[in-house]
Amino acid sequence: MKRYLSFVILLVCGLQLSAQAQKAVLDPQQLLRDVQVLSADSMAGRLSGTEGNRMAQEYIEKRFNEIGLEAYNKSYRHTFRLEGRGFVVEKAVNLIGFIPGKTDKTIVLTAHYDHVGERKGEVFNGADDNASGVGGLLAAAAYFKKNKPYYTLVFAALDGEELGLQGANAFLEHPPLALELIQLNVNMDMLSLNEKGELYASGAYHYPALLPLLQQVKPRPKASLLTGHDRPEQGKNDWTRQSDHYQFHKRQIPFIYFGVEDHAHYHKPTDVYENINHTFYPDAAALVIDFVKLLNKKRPALLATDSETGA
Repeated sequence: MKRYLSFVILLVCGLQLSAQAQKAVLDPQQLLRDVQVLSADSMAGRLSGTEGNRMAQEYIEKRFNEIGLEAYNKSYRHTFRLEGRGFVVEKAVNLIGFIPGKTDKTIVLTAHYDHVGERKGEVFNGADDNASGVGGLLAAAAYFKKNKPYYTLVFAALDGEELGLQGANAFLEHPPLALELIQLNVNMDMLSLNEKGELYASGAYHYPALLPLLQQVKPRPKASLLTGHDRPEQGKNDWTRQSDHYQFHKRQIPFIYFGVEDHAHYHKPTDVYENINHTFYPDAAALVIDFVKLLNKKRPALLATDSETGA
């Protein structure tokens, strides 16, 4: 009897571990490592046009290559002219890779890698804003490289967000694919710092067809998905214009923006790797992947001209 009970306990534990393994969609250590590297003092806050920004480009390019993303025109690098506050960057860089799907209809996942640099001798490392979004972007790319998506997925690490969403604008002004193929923008900007376990998905007010899908994203142990911050009457708490997704929205391309509410470290020198929530962040990044998985499974009609629905 004791042997039988021991066998049952081992079986149950094995099933629980198996279920947990099935739910794992990213490598937390790699996720945190990506943020740690991108928010290091050596990158000096990643301001567009600086040496630290160039170092970030090289690191992201290396990770794209390791993951095995395909490149448009044989290069991940797409350059554009950026006009900053009192300076010009002749060759700012968006890094763009993709995973072919079963259709050429495309979801574009974005996260900006630039930050605000140094001010008065202090480094603004930008761990949450937005090394965390880039970490989430890389984690999503790694997952879907191993799990072929229905939609073609484009992964774009964008420059110049802090200087007026210029990288996103350049992507859309000179797109590497036909704009009419883009069904949705999934933007990640600040995923890693929330003490209440809350990650927001903003945009369903404008694109209500996406709301039922967002509501199907199940909570994870340390992070739950909420919707909101997208209504005009909310004033500064309306996030519609506050990150790269706005450039897509201006062109009537649907978006969902994933992010946390502002916190004490926002645009401060204290936005460092050590201050991000190391238990919340992996689950928050996993929620974004869970949503994109549902998109590929359910295949909702995202555009007015798209009548396709999933089974």
